[in-house]
Amino acid sequence: MRTKLRRVTSAAKSATRTRPERHRQPVETRRALVEAAAKIFNSAGYHGTDSNRIAREAGYAPGTFYVHFPDKLAIFLAVYENWVSAEWSSVEAILKSGGSARAIRRRLSRAVLEHHRKWRTFRASLRALSATDDVVHAARIASRGRQIETMTRLIRARNTRVPSRARMLAQLLIAEALCDAVAGGDAKSLGISEEEIVRLLDESARDLLGDGATSRTI
Repeated sequence: MRTKLRRVTSAAKSATRTRPERHRQPVETRRALVEAAAKIFNSAGYHGTDSNRIAREAGYAPGTFYVHFPDKLAIFLAVYENWVSAEWSSVEAILKSGGSARAIRRRLSRAVLEHHRKWRTFRASLRALSATDDVVHAARIASRGRQIETMTRLIRARNTRVPSRARMLAQLLIAEALCDAVAGGDAKSLGISEEEIVRLLDESARDLLGDGATSRTI
């Protein structure tokens, strides 16, 4: 009986060792790792995970992680880049959807707020790391520069006067802070309703986009 048990145990260990990991092209493997990292960062936070856990979540052996990323910080920045791209893709899609200026601003405010709410834990890690890590801080500054360029392009496409870069940065920072305040529960704790925040986001969008009605797409 003991011999049989040892054989079964040995077979199980062997199966575990030889279980094939997912076979994908390099681009697909990297994408799977970033998606897994995003999921974990947004549930456990940056310091609540490591590269081994990320690789396992994506369906790979731990060593696969280092084929694509040098360390956990590098994949965190890749997740951040994807996060920003997703937000601005949503913004552009809403601007192209047409409708009145007021309706567009309302959809924009809600979409950006929900994006921040969905990724609340990830955003908390981003803010903390940006304050303590020079690499993350520099990446965030570079990202904001690209966001300002995107804002400039989208505003020009609407035949609206483009504000100064300082004003666009101010509006970007205000929107970030307001959305994070709602997502993190700070606004509610201070007795400020979500609807009040949405109105402020709407005003910020109006300052950038103008108030003329538009039924065309950009």
